[in-house]
Amino acid sequence: MEETFLTIIEVLGTIAFAISGIRLAAAKRFDWFGAYVVGLVTAIGGGTVRDVLLDIPVFWMLSPMYLSVTGISLLTVVIFQRLLVGGMRTLFIFDAIGLALFVVVGIEKTLAASYPMWVAIVMGIITGSFGGVTRDILLNEEPLFFRKDIYATACLAGGVVYWLLSIAGTPVWLPQCMCAATVIGLRVAAVHYGWSLPILKVDPKSLPKDDDKG
Repeated sequence: MEETFLTIIEVLGTIAFAISGIRLAAAKRFDWFGAYVVGLVTAIGGGTVRDVLLDIPVFWMLSPMYLSVTGISLLTVVIFQRLLVGGMRTLFIFDAIGLALFVVVGIEKTLAASYPMWVAIVMGIITGSFGGVTRDILLNEEPLFFRKDIYATACLAGGVVYWLLSIAGTPVWLPQCMCAATVIGLRVAAVHYGWSLPILKVDPKSLPKDDDKG
């Protein structure tokens, strides 16, 4: 039952992240194959890095389902193009959902591999964010992960909430749900209220001049 529930979360996260990648590729006028590749990389990138680091079988190599789900996501964007491609709000919604669900999956799979909670939180962040980082690099965009936006911080907060509820001995489903809700809630609040992390500022005068190089 637990494994089935985790698979459902993973599939839903795959759909959300695949759509976020495909609709951004569509906005960049990629062809169908290019958009599919971007969507697939967005959906499986974080989980692939996680599984390699945990030294467990890479999840998408065990079943063609994830490739098929990405294909269905592509068709969804093609059919509902007017609804899904217009505006940044759609990208934000699917990105936030995919981020939250993959953080949960990353934590769960890491704990199942008998690693401690602090490793699980790190793997949750990697699972949730690395696919989006790869997507943005492929599309020549500055990755959200490295901007002042509350992104990786939201993943971290979700992981901490999961940890605290687990310590409290709550039912298994509650840490999962609250972790996802925390990630989505922080992302929505950050955009709505303009929350951001401090920018690392450097005095331009302190940087070396071209004449000083070499």
